[in-house]
Amino acid sequence: MAAPPYSGTPYTPPSYEEASKMPPHPGYPLNPGYQQSPGYPAPPQPVTVQTVIVQPAVRFGDHPVQMTCPSCQQAVVTSVSHRAGLLTWLSCGGLVLFGCVFGCCLIPFCIDSLQDADHQCPNCHTILGTYKPL
Repeated sequence: MAAPPYSGTPYTPPSYEEASKMPPHPGYPLNPGYQQSPGYPAPPQPVTVQTVIVQPAVRFGDHPVQMTCPSCQQAVVTSVSHRAGLLTWLSCGGLVLFGCVFGCCLIPFCIDSLQDADHQCPNCHTILGTYKPL
């Protein structure tokens, strides 16, 4: 089967001035360098990597603990300072109730295991945690 003879006028491309005045062809971007053309993958985006350091939970007691300070990122052994806490005062009150009023009721203030312990970084002096026996 033969194609029918062409009866129209031959195609002549538009001049540069005419082409610049014509709207863009649908499906093509106006600025090919700045828009994504259909069918092409998007350019790769920069990836930001954040390192997260997970530490095991530290159990504070009334003795120094070895750990990594979250403030200065140094491996340290904490310095411990003791202060009177709830258990110290309850022990003192209990001794007063048993009749120890002449100075014996002050013994709990001399026993470190009955007091609260504040753990501090020796490098940056940040309070890392507190141990409360009660």
